[in-house]
Amino acid sequence: MEAYYQKLTEQLLEKNPELPTSRARTWVELLCSDFESTSAKAGVDYRGMEYTAKLVSQLIESYGDKLHLFAAKNPKYADLLNDSDDTLN
Repeated sequence: MEAYYQKLTEQLLEKNPELPTSRARTWVELLCSDFESTSAKAGVDYRGMEYTAKLVSQLIESYGDKLHLFAAKNPKYADLLNDSDDTLN
């Protein structure tokens, strides 16, 4: 799982270099977690981390450069993605 997270974080940083590394990692973890929990709630069988990573990779390609705009408008993620927590780069 760590290898998937690392690869997706690197992909997101390429797409949106303005994001600090720690925030990009948080985004990746949130996107993976949200997809898997939403699928489980819908009764979909777990397809594995490889499937999740492929979907998140597609989201990053489509929306990676705009993720910071989403966080600003969604209170669910605002606390997790605020600038004051960016201690790692």
